[in-house]
Order: sequence, then structure tokens, then C-alpha cells
Amino acid sequence: MARFLIFLLALPLLAFVPSGWSHKSYGGYLYPQFYDHSCPKAQEIVRSVMEKAVAREARMAASIMRLHFHDCFVKGCDGSVLLDSSGTIISEKRSNPNRNSARGFEVIDEIKSALEKECPHTVSCADLLTIAARDSSVLTGGPSWVVPLGRRDSRSASLSGSNNDIPAPNNTFQTILTKFKLQGLNIVDLVALSGSHTIGNARCTSFRQRLYNQSGNGQPDYSLDPSYAAQLRSRCPRSGGDQNLFFLDFVSPTKFDNNYFKNILASKGLLNSDQVLLTKSQASMDLVKQYAENNELFFEQFAKSMVKMGNISPLTGSKGEIRKNCRRVNAY
Repeated sequence: MARFLIFLLALPLLAFVPSGWSHKSYGGYLYPQFYDHSCPKAQEIVRSVMEKAVAREARMAASIMRLHFHDCFVKGCDGSVLLDSSGTIISEKRSNPNRNSARGFEVIDEIKSALEKECPHTVSCADLLTIAARDSSVLTGGPSWVVPLGRRDSRSASLSGSNNDIPAPNNTFQTILTKFKLQGLNIVDLVALSGSHTIGNARCTSFRQRLYNQSGNGQPDYSLDPSYAAQLRSRCPRSGGDQNLFFLDFVSPTKFDNNYFKNILASKGLLNSDQVLLTKSQASMDLVKQYAENNELFFEQFAKSMVKMGNISPLTGSKGEIRKNCRRVNAY
């Protein structure tokens, strides 16, 4: 019943088409009807595979959403994060933000395989990842939105871009905001998109400094609730346990909602990059409070910001290619 109510609440967003949905770039357009004739079942196929994947493992929704984010922040939403190393390509999977943490590639393979069966050489890996990210939100109780389509796949990857352009958990607030602004995103997008941490996990290594040595003085982070910190220390020791997983939102870890923001207000944001939204900027603090009070407002802005992020520098028209296998460029 509760799930049905969440679905009903999300319904108005289905009709919501953000202003950025028809996005001109590189001589082409992104628009929701792109595959209506060439592959009418494309979104249905993506949804079907995602439903099974999330049913098998709830965490997969967050993993796929994170892949999309890490794709778009490096040379735009072009599927470059999916490429394995081969020939002249050094995979972005080797970068600091992705190594030992980026996951879900087998699900992308499964979606691509099903799409190639239905309509060969038609739907790009960049587009299927964008659709899958939207479905990740919906399948965990979050908002839906209309996805502009027509992205093509890159023929290259950027290890340096992946290392330098993706915000890191221990970056300062200003560094994180600058990295968002370089992508054409603003402080509202930053706070709303950080709300994706309402689902998923983080490794001990990504927040350990907050527990033991936040400022290089051997002291924990003063902005972290002491009892929560003690709980985290029990499974995240000073050394070892790097890969131990912790819920980003310990209240409702597999449900897409605004508890993430409520946790931050209670000084229980897991990552430094979560908590600084409250402590380092008046503007972001105000947004955290608004989203903590109003789930509908958060959902609406999250949908807008996801469309905006999905529109970062797409390859369209004759740029790039439609990969047959998302892990490698086509052989010509």
C-alpha cells in the first residue's frame, strides 16, 4: 500500500517535462521520441532488465545511477565510463573514483544484449545508461521523468578526466561546487543530485578520515554526531577494512526519499561531501532544510537536475558511434 502511494505521488512528475529536455549540441538534438520508430520497445526493454537486476540486488539501483553520474562528468554523457582498456584506450574504470567501486557493468551488458536482439545497432550505450539511471530512481520509490534521447557513444575514454573532474568525498565544498559549475550545473543541482545518496553504500576508505583525523590533527570531524561516529568506528578501523560497506542513508537505505537530508540535519551525513552541504554554505544549507521538509520539492528538483546532467555535452548527429558492445569501440 505504501509503495502504491509513493507511485501515486510520483505520477505528476511523469507529465513533467523540464525546460532542458530538447537539448541542441554538436549539430543535433536530444528528444524523448528519438527511438519511437527505430526501436519503440527500447525503454520497455531497459526497464525490464533493470527490474530484475534491482530485485536481485537492491544496491544495483544506486550503482547504475552512479555510473551515469561518473559518465556525464567526464567528457559528457557519452558512455566512455563503460569502455574497457584495449589498444589505445585506457579505461576510466582504473581511475581513483571508479577503481574497486564502479559496478553494474554486467547489467549494462545485459541491457545492451537485449536491445541488440530487438533492434541491432540502434540504441547507444550512453542512452541506455541514461534511461537505466531514471529507472533506478523509479524502482526504489523515487521520481520519474521524461528522458531526452539521441546521445551517441564515444570512441575514447579519459582516465585523467575521470581522476580530475568527478567530485571526491573528501573535496572541500568549494571544490565540489566548482566541479559542478564546470559542467554547467549550479548549487541547486549540486544539493538535489547529492540526494541520490538516499540509496546505496560507501566504503570505509571514503570517509575514514572523518572518524580519526579530519583536519590532520588526529581529531574526528566535529560536524559528525559522536554516537554515529562511534558506531561507524566499530566497522571502519584506523587501518584495514577499506572495502567494508556502509549505508549512505542508514534510515531507509534502499528507499529513494528525503531521509538523506534529514540525516544531514542531524549531523549524520556519512561522507564529508554530504555534511559540508550543511556546514559550509548558507545557500546549500537552506536547500538541505527545504528538501528535508518537503519530499515532493526534492523529487521535482531531482528530476530537473537529472535531465540537466544527462544533457552535458552529448555526441549527436554523426559524432561518435552506436557501440555494438558497450565495453569496446566498434571495429571498422
